[in-house]
Amino acid sequence: MGSLTCVTTVGLIATALSSFADAAPLEKFAPFPKPEDGFTRQVIHLAPQTREDSFQVEILAGKTLTVDCNRQRLGGMLEEKNLEGWGYPFYRLETVIGPMSTQMACPDGERKQDFVPVVGDGFMLRYNSKLPIVVYAPKDVEVRYRVWSASETVEKAVQE
Repeated sequence: MGSLTCVTTVGLIATALSSFADAAPLEKFAPFPKPEDGFTRQVIHLAPQTREDSFQVEILAGKTLTVDCNRQRLGGMLEEKNLEGWGYPFYRLETVIGPMSTQMACPDGERKQDFVPVVGDGFMLRYNSKLPIVVYAPKDVEVRYRVWSASETVEKAVQE
């Protein structure tokens, strides 16, 4: 079946890091606004791919929290904005709510530090290495990302 696969190869990650270690400051690319009080501006530079339409970027905004065995999530919505006069998109995570949790009993009572993501609308983006992904988020929110790729195999549906 055709599906998205998370790209976790060391080569891709190493290529992304070496290609963009010398990336120009964001202001040299376009006049993205400075973050407002209480917010940070976090930027993702993607490595060029031969078939970028076969990739997507998942934005993983969240916080490192002390958690137990329950599944923890934060809520929020990533809004796409437009850099006026340039037409470039940027993203804003206005409010983060939670955490929300399942309510299972945790027999061992063990607690640990873990990254708890914000789940909501707008967190899967089109892959485009020509533009940085600029995210404005509250100061206590960390922005991470994951690259997904489409399978080379395309299956045909059966008429029934």
